[in-house]
Amino acid sequence: MTLTTDAAQHAPAQQTVYRPGHPLDLMQTVGMLCRGPKDPTMVIDGSRIWMAFRTETGVATLCLRQTSDGVHAAAWGPGADDALAQVPRLCGADDDLTGFDVSSHGKLAELARRHPGIRLPRTDRVFDALACAILEQKVTGLQAFGAWRYLVSRFGERSPGPTPRPMSAAPPPETWQRIPSWEWHRAGVEPPQSRTIVAAAGRASSIRRALHRASDGAERDRALTSLRGVGLWTSAETRLRALGDPDAVAVGDYHLPHEVGFALTGSRTDDEGMLELLAPFAGHRQRIIRLIFTAGIREPRRGARLAPEDHRRR
Repeated sequence: MTLTTDAAQHAPAQQTVYRPGHPLDLMQTVGMLCRGPKDPTMVIDGSRIWMAFRTETGVATLCLRQTSDGVHAAAWGPGADDALAQVPRLCGADDDLTGFDVSSHGKLAELARRHPGIRLPRTDRVFDALACAILEQKVTGLQAFGAWRYLVSRFGERSPGPTPRPMSAAPPPETWQRIPSWEWHRAGVEPPQSRTIVAAAGRASSIRRALHRASDGAERDRALTSLRGVGLWTSAETRLRALGDPDAVAVGDYHLPHEVGFALTGSRTDDEGMLELLAPFAGHRQRIIRLIFTAGIREPRRGARLAPEDHRRR
């Protein structure tokens, strides 16, 4: 029997249950991958997390829901089997806490005790993470999320399944290379960022291989920063999302040093000060940052909010 398009979209899902051998907070672990409230690739709908992405066997929609007996996963589309195989890594199965010790720091020890289920997710989608990070360079989150939403919705592939709203998987690298200049402009992406994404798309396969061969963060940084337009901030953001790197620190972030300094000392600091504060936790510096943000520790805002300037109508 040949399914109609509508029937294929809602064909019975492949399903599995992942039972982690460690505490897991699904929302705090996987939810951090969402790029804004209208991300076309990810929707948090009550207790369910919906994700749309491309696998080696095709586009898939994945739905995750945590209960007392584990993480229930359902997947639709030609990439459903691959999507289900990725569930453990998405839930932090590869996240190694060996050497993580905050017992000497009272505040961090308390945060770790209160949030034992935070793990670092790994998507293995290197180019998607890199493109997303490049879009976030030197702009507000609102601008970056809007650009991601426009480009993925416009050039991505509609995801299958009974999603709570229309969702799309991000385009493959070859499609990013073909996006015309006026569409980048409509998305609000400046030429340096669009050129960097297009150049990265041409080397997507080699970048992915280099990152998976790399033995540590320094080698991963060298592989990523060999691309013109990619610095340490972009490298760290890519390492975090795609590889679940527990030591990735986004040096050059406008807010991060202030937040880390405020959380650990009660006052803001700069990149150098942040790295000094995080040095005792080498190998797990990103884990410290995740604890700080999960706990909601924020430096009080003192200045006026930035009003982003929109050049698209000029």
